[in-house]
Amino acid sequence: MQDYEESVSFLGTWGPFQKRTFFLLCLTTIPSGYNLLAVIFLLATPPHQCYIPDNSNLSQDWIQTSIPVQMAGRLERSSCSRYEMELVQNLSALGTRPSLDLIHNLSGPVFLLSSLKQEGCKDGWTYSTEHYESTVVTEFNLVCRDQWKQPLTSVVYFLGGLFGCFISGQISDRFGRKPVLFGAITALSIFSSAVAFAPSWPVFTMLFFLLGLGQITSYIVAFVLGSEILIGSTRVLFSNLCLPWVYVFGMMVLPVTAYLVRSWRHLSLTMAVPGLACIPLWWLIPESPRWLVSRGRFQEAELLLRSAALENRVEAPHVIFLSANVEKAKSETTESPNFLDLLRTANIRQITFILWLMWFSLSISYFGLSFNMSGLYGNPFLNYFLVTAVELPAYAASWLAARSLPRRLSYISFTLLGALALLLIQITLYSYPTLTLTLVLLGKFGLLAGAGVLYMFTGELSPTVIRNTAMSSCAMFSRVGSSVSPYLLQLAVFNEFLPWVVVGSLSVLSVLVCVFLPETFKQPLPDTIQQMALTHRFRWPWASMSLSEDDGKSVKDQTTTPEIICTTHL
Repeated sequence: MQDYEESVSFLGTWGPFQKRTFFLLCLTTIPSGYNLLAVIFLLATPPHQCYIPDNSNLSQDWIQTSIPVQMAGRLERSSCSRYEMELVQNLSALGTRPSLDLIHNLSGPVFLLSSLKQEGCKDGWTYSTEHYESTVVTEFNLVCRDQWKQPLTSVVYFLGGLFGCFISGQISDRFGRKPVLFGAITALSIFSSAVAFAPSWPVFTMLFFLLGLGQITSYIVAFVLGSEILIGSTRVLFSNLCLPWVYVFGMMVLPVTAYLVRSWRHLSLTMAVPGLACIPLWWLIPESPRWLVSRGRFQEAELLLRSAALENRVEAPHVIFLSANVEKAKSETTESPNFLDLLRTANIRQITFILWLMWFSLSISYFGLSFNMSGLYGNPFLNYFLVTAVELPAYAASWLAARSLPRRLSYISFTLLGALALLLIQITLYSYPTLTLTLVLLGKFGLLAGAGVLYMFTGELSPTVIRNTAMSSCAMFSRVGSSVSPYLLQLAVFNEFLPWVVVGSLSVLSVLVCVFLPETFKQPLPDTIQQMALTHRFRWPWASMSLSEDDGKSVKDQTTTPEIICTTHL
């Protein structure tokens, strides 16, 4: 299996078959990108205050001052309390006027507001409709005492993604990439439509969990499928530039749609449209021939490759896979790989743990940055559009780096740039809003460029037999990070800069552990677990340099067939 790419080299790298697969797989990521920011717009919390009933018979002065004013960074009306309504009604009926202090020049009796008792919003809330006509928060009143339900709903959505990654990777490695890809896209369409008809918060939360099942799953499987079908420079262009760009395009469309469709129920229905449009692509996108070979299904793989040769107008050899390689591959597939294979030997266990930590750190930084955008001033739709648009040059930078720079150096450089920008935000947060937004965009640029490198790095470190399981397990830990990210805002209670410090520090942590990973630039793409590269270990100068038993075994098992180099130049 080590010479798979040599066996299929007769197809070329950019024929009609590759072009069709390339562009159609990119289109399948639009539903995933379109649904990613749904958690932000559906669960947005507009400014709100206690509702004053129309039949309260209050004078105009008392209507305007019945909501206490408080200082929270800036002067604003309380969101969760009002002065006791019965007492305010009595004072209004007596003809008194409210006063904020004892110094006044008003004629008639006055009453000092600070001496009044306060109560909760017994009659409900009124919400600002400046940006949103309705959201899940405004319809089900997820504020004040029920404010904890809003971040919990976000957590449930990301936990759905976590669970989807856990099961989809193993299903994909066992039953194929294509069924899982279109199953995830179908789930996105079905449950985004169902969410629009949720009658209560518990029902919405359950459906939101099911919606999260397919969101990241569809992108991961499309990434793996394209990486296995395409070879050479086409693979680098696909995985590092075009696939992320189309994904980001889907993300950029949602803020525009949310600006035009201000009702959360109507927005949920529009989220189902991209997925429905992608379902007919089932008949145009092939299964991964590399996966078929790894499962010992050589007849199906040869039939697919000969069909591709006809489409590319090239002649396929009489024997695509040599009989010796076929027998070897069949012997290797007698035992089905599973999730536990990621922890079986010392080497793969170390690589897996490091990748899990890197994905977790980068995800909590990325989503923590997105959720903290609510603390910035200005139009939320424009803010999120700009923060999403900056991902386009970020992925372009990661692609350029992937062509000519080592993976570790690229990841460390980009992530450190993002971490430095986020740590500087605490200096400019309130004093320089324009500079703060610039630092946020620069921080996200660094994080996303690092994420683009990390996707390719993970795919190149993982062998074909468990590549989707490895990618999905990493995505699963990224969803653990994104599940924690909604609570980053709560750290502002202790210090207003703490969320930004945590986000920047976690990015630095991912850089520190990255140095232990083996380099994959211009290295063979592994097909089996035994072909995985060895980790770099930290050793004291006086420590023995001998390899562990597992690592020595891995080295001995390396094949001596000619290397298939991961091409990184167009």
